[in-house]
Amino acid sequence: MINGQTEIQERQYLKEVLKKLDTAVIQIDKMVKFQGRQIQEATTHLQEHKRDMDHLEKNVLRESISNMSLQGSAALSRKKSLLRLKQIPYFGRIDFTENKKKSIQQIYIGAYNFKEEKTNKSIIYDWRAPIASMFYDFENGPASYQIPEGLVEGRLLLKRQYKIRNGQMEYLLDNEVAIRDEVLQRELKEASSGKMKNIVATIQREQNQIIRNEEATHLIIQGVAGSGKTSIALHRIAFLLYKYKEDISSEDILILSPNKVFSSYIANVLPELGEKTVAETSLEDIASHLFDHRIKFQSFLDQVTQLLEKPSPKLIERIEYKASHNLIKKIDEYLIFLENTAFKAHDIFINKKPVPAWFIEEKFKQYNRLPILKRFNEVVREIVDNIFLYYKYEVKGAERAELHATVRKMYPFTNLRVLYKDFYKWLQREDLIKSLKGGGYEYGDVYPLLYLKMILEGLPSYNHVKHLVIDEMQDYSPVQYKVLSSLFRCKKTILGDINQSVNPYSSSTLENLTHIFPNATAVSLKKSYRSTFEITEFSKKISDKVDVEPLERHGEIPNIEIFKTRGGQLSYIKHCLNYFTETSYNTLAIIVKTQKEVTTLKEELQESYALEILDGKGKTFNGGIIITTAHLAKGLEFDMVIVPNCSTNHYSTPIDQQMLYVACTRAMHRLTITTVKDYSNFLKQ
Repeated sequence: MINGQTEIQERQYLKEVLKKLDTAVIQIDKMVKFQGRQIQEATTHLQEHKRDMDHLEKNVLRESISNMSLQGSAALSRKKSLLRLKQIPYFGRIDFTENKKKSIQQIYIGAYNFKEEKTNKSIIYDWRAPIASMFYDFENGPASYQIPEGLVEGRLLLKRQYKIRNGQMEYLLDNEVAIRDEVLQRELKEASSGKMKNIVATIQREQNQIIRNEEATHLIIQGVAGSGKTSIALHRIAFLLYKYKEDISSEDILILSPNKVFSSYIANVLPELGEKTVAETSLEDIASHLFDHRIKFQSFLDQVTQLLEKPSPKLIERIEYKASHNLIKKIDEYLIFLENTAFKAHDIFINKKPVPAWFIEEKFKQYNRLPILKRFNEVVREIVDNIFLYYKYEVKGAERAELHATVRKMYPFTNLRVLYKDFYKWLQREDLIKSLKGGGYEYGDVYPLLYLKMILEGLPSYNHVKHLVIDEMQDYSPVQYKVLSSLFRCKKTILGDINQSVNPYSSSTLENLTHIFPNATAVSLKKSYRSTFEITEFSKKISDKVDVEPLERHGEIPNIEIFKTRGGQLSYIKHCLNYFTETSYNTLAIIVKTQKEVTTLKEELQESYALEILDGKGKTFNGGIIITTAHLAKGLEFDMVIVPNCSTNHYSTPIDQQMLYVACTRAMHRLTITTVKDYSNFLKQ
């Protein structure tokens, strides 16, 4: 336990650190002000004397102004970091002594590094620094950390944790056992902020190992609901940016996220860790870009909505087939068939000079590594070169264009839509393709189309991306991964939960992923930190496939309320909303199955309550009372969750079961199920 004298000393030390931070901020302000004057003077000088200056002098002065501006921007960025540190300077301390050395290092650990300028002494160590890893990996006793020169071994003599908020120390803990357990419990009991927070103060040992994994080319993280997998992935990005700052920057990283709201939800994490936000996009945005916005297609949200509101055996069959490994196999077989039979070369004459069919066909096959449409250019070039070589005749202008058109006509499919349609004709399954109104495609067709486009026309590669993060891995099909692996040849962090697929008919399993990425490292996270023990135990019975270890944080048992009428259910929901407004909680979500239910509840409640609607159109949410679907709530968490309309008929299919599981696992502290007349078999525990 911490004695009174130690606490006084620690509080005094905190004051000294805050003073040093203040001094550093003042120095930055002075420097920026001084540089601002210099830039102004240099700019004025350039404007007034540019006629008298030669080209070299002007360039030197412009470069000097540019360098001063960059230095000023860097200083202001550093100031932002220092101001953040003033709020929470550090969260941990370890005292470490190396073997065969008598000196003891006192290491205070925070979100990022802070050195005293005069002495160059580290006051606060970045949590990503090698020496800071011991805070997460060891208790008091033998400990070690890795540096480029080798393993540094010694002993941890003390491990202390602090809760500092707005520069004020709320508590400190000192223990020889896992002190983070108590801190973690305290943190998890707090109300949601409506945004994902950094977890540097409570990173667990197994999480730390994943974050600091440097060897994996592709890292696959299978994590149960509430295991912190997305947070771990973001902290892993921050670690890689710190560790390889000379080789990779925020601009080199891309996140594939499920929707715009989720992007907003996680947006605070990297800036809190002292890094710039990284670019985010979705599979749909990538597809639209690769189609040059010329092909219309259904969104994933629309597909899920269709499955929930108007499911049909034919629709499910189309989705399942296009999400199978067999589809890739059949497309590859079809392409081999085309390679052997589709190109119909024939003899041609250019200015009465013959070009035999065998030569044209030979050249077409010679360039089989190129996309088909790009082969035509090479075939034409070979013909032109040989005509000149053998007949000393130069083919150019309109004659060359006509030659290109002639060779192109030897191949029957130069249009992607026609090629895709012919694939199903060759498959003798034309029933598997269904056009939407306006000539658009179903969502299940999007990536098979892109796979064929890759073969027919070629696709641009995203070589500027050095690390790709794929969230909600279970919702992507094998053919989507096949295309992604071709587009992004960089390292990847792939994360998700196979138990949280919102479309089980097109989801991927760990087996699928390891087949597509055979050199990947797969890790599993089974402990759930989000929900109370009672909510986790309740939720995992909805899906008997879930293998989850609940954290021993106790709360209220989830309750199922059955009403005789919809009016009775609505009155109870209002009662829950009134209760929420009287608590210290910040977020309550009413999570339903379909978008129609969102609209209905909005109309019934908006006169009495301030509501926020998550419908896939908005990009942010700020807490309070939220109404949304399970699909759009995935990845988010709320203090309280109400799941209405949980009747037998309403939740009965495999996709309904997944939706119900996702909805219940969003709750941190309190979960309420409501229904009319009866309740779903998935809830009969």
